[in-house]
Amino acid sequence: MRQWISFAVLLHLGFANAATNSSLQDCLNKVFASNKGAVHYPQDFLYQSLYVKPYNTAIHVTPAAVTRPSTAQDVAGIVQCASASSVKVQPRSGGHSYGNYGIGGEDGAVVVDVANFQQFSMDNTTWKATIGAGTLLADVTDRLHNAGGRAIAHGTCPQVGIGGHATIGGLGPISRQWGSALDHVLEVEIVLANGTITRANATYNPDILFAVKGAAASFGIVTEFVFMTRPEPSSAILYTYKLQLTKHADLAPTFAAWQDIVSDPNLDRKLASEVIVFQLGMIISGTYFGTRDEYNALNFEGRLTQNATSKSVSVLDSWLGVVGNWAETEALKLIGGVPGAFYSKSLTFKSTTLIPMSGIQTLFNYFDTADKGTLVWFAIFDVEGGAVNDVPQNATAYAHRDAQFYMQTYAVDINFSGTLSNSTAAFVQNMSDIVTNSMPGVEFGAYAGYVDPKLPNGQQQYWGTNLPRLESIKASIDPHDLFRNPQSVRPQAGAGSGSTPQQNGTQPSTSGSGAQGQPSSPSTGGGRRRVLSRADVAGLGGWFLGGHFGFAFWVMMIEWMTGPN
Repeated sequence: MRQWISFAVLLHLGFANAATNSSLQDCLNKVFASNKGAVHYPQDFLYQSLYVKPYNTAIHVTPAAVTRPSTAQDVAGIVQCASASSVKVQPRSGGHSYGNYGIGGEDGAVVVDVANFQQFSMDNTTWKATIGAGTLLADVTDRLHNAGGRAIAHGTCPQVGIGGHATIGGLGPISRQWGSALDHVLEVEIVLANGTITRANATYNPDILFAVKGAAASFGIVTEFVFMTRPEPSSAILYTYKLQLTKHADLAPTFAAWQDIVSDPNLDRKLASEVIVFQLGMIISGTYFGTRDEYNALNFEGRLTQNATSKSVSVLDSWLGVVGNWAETEALKLIGGVPGAFYSKSLTFKSTTLIPMSGIQTLFNYFDTADKGTLVWFAIFDVEGGAVNDVPQNATAYAHRDAQFYMQTYAVDINFSGTLSNSTAAFVQNMSDIVTNSMPGVEFGAYAGYVDPKLPNGQQQYWGTNLPRLESIKASIDPHDLFRNPQSVRPQAGAGSGSTPQQNGTQPSTSGSGAQGQPSSPSTGGGRRRVLSRADVAGLGGWFLGGHFGFAFWVMMIEWMTGPN
């Protein structure tokens, strides 16, 4: 009898899911009646490879639909369809979420890919730039340069989308002087959970702007930004020192010296620096936004590079050249636009919570002795502070205003299946644990841009003391948690009743922009027929992507061996 009851429950759930999918697809087909190629479903041919495109192949996610709207009205229609079917929604800009949160992070979400939002304009009086949420960082740099030699702070990966970058943090080499990318955001256009298209700035919907600047994916779909911009730097010093010894353990004192330098509260804000530890040794590199004489006066080489096997210090006299060099370095770190199976963690460090020498030595010893399960692994330490820390902690959702540097650890499995081995995942976890165990009682934060799906208290580590306010705002504008991923902000119980914020937009019908009448396709997706199974696609994709990572790894090895001496 119990088996029959269980079977009946499963059968009921199956019919309920089918009905939900049918209703959702009918609704989305209406939104895109005049542009049928802008929405795709699981039954479509090569759905995973062509439309879902997971960045982390170790995390398997099947969205209910992948949409590619062209207008804010399209986005509003998508949101209304998802809400009517009680299906979660997540935005995707560049598609580089470590946890695949841009495709929902778990099965069943509607993906709103904002790649078509490429609008750009510059006000030559105020030097405020309007930029579409789908613009990649490479294009942001070029368009600002061509619009009067302007710039904003941002990171180093050219294929990252501004939509996610400027709503999580947007840290980069010039952040110590200018702040983060989100610190340059003055205003956004955003679609809310009720389908309203509105704007938010310091005086109009300020709570929404607060939430967007660090946690936007929990609150709505940003379609457009207004940024304050700055004159481009005219030149910069780029430096790279490679240290290759017989054992990683021998490099621990050099890292300790670097930590002492970057934790100095009076550190020159013109200096950006990072340490990369990997299979062949350690690299100390960065940018100095000043003259060669000013850089030499820091005595960076004398304090850090006694054991360097290669040194390179060069002057670049154009902003585009500087950013282009960052892009090349990023490609060698394998964080660029190539998907793969990987795991990553991050930790924040304050001037009062530096890694003790015992922890440093234990970590570097572990680099030599660990069963890594892969040759492609990194521990990256990026200096922060400066202008980022000038902003009060409660001014934006991004909360790590006291961070002096970040530690990011990650490893990539190169295999044909697109999966992550237990040994590789354990290696990444253990690197982090060695550091935290050496500092009992310290509460560490984590950077939401390096999302870690395995964090048991991710929301607290990402947003810290700002989390209660975010939960209250969430309860007010998204009480039913429509914009959700596994670690998004949840509505605070009893904090709000779904009150409507200030609005200057509309709630368009699901007929979308230019759509009329009934959908031309039935609920099965207009006759779409799945030809390959998800397993087939995953297998083929894993083989293809693994090959790309292998190629990138060997490029890095060649660069290490043949770089400037």
